[in-house]
Amino acid sequence: MSAPTANDRIVLGMSGGVDSSVAALLLKREGYDVQGLFMVNWEEDEEAYCTAAADFQDARAVCDELDIPLHRVNFAREYRERVFQYFLDEYEAGRTPNPDVLCNREIKFGVFKQYARRLGGRYIATGHYARSRYEDGLWSLLKAKDASKDQTYFLAAVDQQGLADSLFPLGDMHKSEVREQALAAGLDVFRKKDSTGICFIGERDFADFLGQFLPASPGEIQSTDGAVLGEHRGLMFYTLGQRQGLGIGGLPGAPDAPWYVVDKDLKANVLVVAQGHDHPALMSAAATVTDLNWIAGAPPAAALDCTVKVRYRQADQPCHVELDSHGSAIARFVTPQRAVTPGQFAVFYAGEVCLGGGVISERHGVADA
Repeated sequence: MSAPTANDRIVLGMSGGVDSSVAALLLKREGYDVQGLFMVNWEEDEEAYCTAAADFQDARAVCDELDIPLHRVNFAREYRERVFQYFLDEYEAGRTPNPDVLCNREIKFGVFKQYARRLGGRYIATGHYARSRYEDGLWSLLKAKDASKDQTYFLAAVDQQGLADSLFPLGDMHKSEVREQALAAGLDVFRKKDSTGICFIGERDFADFLGQFLPASPGEIQSTDGAVLGEHRGLMFYTLGQRQGLGIGGLPGAPDAPWYVVDKDLKANVLVVAQGHDHPALMSAAATVTDLNWIAGAPPAAALDCTVKVRYRQADQPCHVELDSHGSAIARFVTPQRAVTPGQFAVFYAGEVCLGGGVISERHGVADA
């Protein structure tokens, strides 16, 4: 597999943040033909419009400073159909989705890459903290040098062709180095805060936002032994392990300890809670994982020992994975895991190599193992 040359045009996703800006700086220094592409993925409300407008101005200022062209494209329709609708469907089904993984697969490594081709791009580049390697005819996705910023979890749905067509200029850098590079180059975004949370929600109240699209269905809050403790606003507003926003503190006869969501009974529309951060009802011995993507194109084996993340920023957890004939897998944890949440992604690793991952469809409690 040949490396990019100076004759190859690279289309870089520009967000207006420091990461994509420094990625542009590094590619430009290497002598590549770099063009920026700013995506508008959400335009449903004024707040999102204003944020996107400010980010575009930051991206344009950086591209002007680096003397690279900047294009702007609207993918709001594709995003709504391929990502946001999935987000709503999952919440309506009582699960807690991670739209960022789907956004990478469907938008950044999907329609973005197609548009980059129209611009004459041979490769695309992003500001993700990740690395890739080509060896023995296969591409591998590797963790970033900066473990605290590693974003391979969000790239676990990318395939071989996606990696072959992509560059990750920040993969060997620490975040502090990225900001230092931006400052040294005179890029004003060097001090810009990192974006957090789901992009189309931003800093807004999550329940208020979700309530605009899905009808709330209040119901009972019950303890694990069936005692009614209060009323919830709708199961979609809660996730496993949640402590805040339950409104049931200081109950007569109950210990003065926090309550946590330990289950959601969809049929009865009941939110089940218990006291204790590591209550047994919150612990899982295994999880069923579906919609699997193996980055190598196939699983390493029908059964394997590896590590797994069941949420972003979690430390790798040893597990044993067994695949079935339908392409799903059972991940059995060496140590029981807290708040394993259906709808989230389980991502598998072998050392620094991201093997791929899939959606957690079911959790298996310690008592069920």
